[in-house]
Parts: sequence; C-alpha cells; structure tokens
Amino acid sequence: MKIALLGYGKMGQIIERFALERGHEIVLKINIDNTADLTTANLSKADIAIDFSAPDAALSNIYACFDANLPVVVGTTGWYGELQQVKNDCLSRNNTLLYGSNFSIGVNLFFHISKMMAKLMNDFPAYEVQVEEIHHTQKLDSPSGTAMTLAEGIIEQLDRKNEWVNELVGTPFEEVVKKEQLLIESHRIENVPGTHTVLYSSEVDEIELKHTAHNRSGFALGAVVAAEWLNNKQGFYNIADIFNFK
Repeated sequence: MKIALLGYGKMGQIIERFALERGHEIVLKINIDNTADLTTANLSKADIAIDFSAPDAALSNIYACFDANLPVVVGTTGWYGELQQVKNDCLSRNNTLLYGSNFSIGVNLFFHISKMMAKLMNDFPAYEVQVEEIHHTQKLDSPSGTAMTLAEGIIEQLDRKNEWVNELVGTPFEEVVKKEQLLIESHRIENVPGTHTVLYSSEVDEIELKHTAHNRSGFALGAVVAAEWLNNKQGFYNIADIFNFK
C-alpha cells in the first residue's frame, strides 16, 4: 500500500518503520512544519492515510481525507466530542474511516477482559471501581482515550455506574465523585508510554486489572495492521471490529 502519514512525530516515525518492514511505501509525511502540503492532490497519491497527529489537527485531517476520498486510520484522540458528526459525514459521503483510542493488540484484549469483569461485578456490589491512567507529560488530552474506552466499557456492563468523571492529579481541582459515577484518575509523569489500571476495591480486598506499555511499538504496529485490514473496505469502523471477540 501507499501510505500518507498525518503526524510525523515519534509515533509517526515508528509507524513508518513498521510500514516499510511490511512492504508498504510512504508517499506523504505531514507535520507541523508542512501543513500546506496537506492537499487533495498530495493525498490522492496514497491508498490510505494514518493519522497520529494532535487533537486540534485531527478533525481537519479527517475531512481532508474525506475530500480526497482517501480511507483513513485515526489513532489521535481528543476529538471524540465530534465523533457522531464525523460518523454521519463519513457514511453520507461514502468515505472510509477506522478509529481507536489504542491500537495495541494487548490493550484491545485488556478492553475485552475488563468488560467481562464488569459484567461479573454486577453480582458483587461491595466492590467499588475506578480507572487509573499514567502517561508522559507531553500527552495533551486528559483522560487518555484508552481510559475513556475502558470506562465506557465498564459503564456498558456495570449497572451501578452511568457516567465517568476525570480528575487530573496535581491540579488544584479535586473531583467529587457521586456513587453512580466512575472516576478516571489521570497522572502525568515523564517518560511513561502508558499504564492503565482498573481497580475494584472492597473492605476486605482489591482486584487489579493492569496493562503497561513498555514503548510505543505496539501502538504503531497495530496502526499498520489496522490500515492493512481497512484496505479495500468502505464505511465507519472501530478498532474493535478487527478482533473477533465473542
């Protein structure tokens, strides 16, 4: 495949390495210094785009791909407030998009296990649950998209929770959490690629489900695999569609 990389920072460079190793070609690289090159003509040279840019650039990148009728894999988070509108536009214009808060295979297994655990916990109300996430200080959005996906999966399965709230540790504001709310506690620490924990606590014990990323390679490889899966498809997809979870 011929790939356009939208966002050529640390993640984009690792994605490039995996793409080349798997026999693909990079025909366009967009970063903050050459945004003027994000044109329909340049995008038309590619078979697919992979976006790992920034939250404030993701929407414009998506619509640039729509205008070029170019399928796009979006790993950037922080734009999900517009997700329904993007989905509507994608489908009405016969475009193609696959998005995900995390493209790591291990994390997607973790999502599935967490949902199964939440369903089991309906029978054990003594356990309170929260999500914790730790990322590097360069991460701009809070909570992480991965933490939001975890929280939404728990809320989907656990009857006693109906919404999540976020607290960024180290800021003056401390979130007051209601019984029906699920707390996502966010930490920003240097040089942490990403750690996510689902914690169930009772008066007698605790249960932890935890995923720790050692580096960014799992995210990058997953993005290339997602692009390979999306090639020659049409429609609006989530990364979970790639996996055959029952």
